[in-house]
Amino acid sequence: MPPMSAKRFIDTNIWLYALFEPAGDEVEKQRLAARLTLEETATAISEQVIAEVCSNLLRRKTCAESELIGYVTSFYRRCEVIAPGLTLHRSASNLRQRYHFSYWDSLIVAAALQSNCGVLYTEDLHHGLRIEPLEIVNPFRQGQ
Repeated sequence: MPPMSAKRFIDTNIWLYALFEPAGDEVEKQRLAARLTLEETATAISEQVIAEVCSNLLRRKTCAESELIGYVTSFYRRCEVIAPGLTLHRSASNLRQRYHFSYWDSLIVAAALQSNCGVLYTEDLHHGLRIEPLEIVNPFRQGQ
């Protein structure tokens, strides 16, 4: 059954594949990630994702400050951005206890749930896991 909400949450690793030149066997991942991030579909991310993307851009790529703020501005224009807060942290705590997620992964899942997304695209969590109404999808898995 397809997710109830057409809105999707895109995790940091997908954005990074889309933004960096592919290395060797990552060409197909880069192509798929770029397609996903450019789709005109309602998308949510969290401030955590923005911070992780920016940190990686500064660390792994020569990225001028003006280019960095351009990426940040684009995220805020194109996506619903979920800010941290007490509700998000409580939800993340419940998710950690129930699913044994890491601290950071639980915040990502909590943000996707808070924004009422139907799908969370990530390479980091269990593909196919459903946390109603959210489905976790690894877009790089064969047969997607």
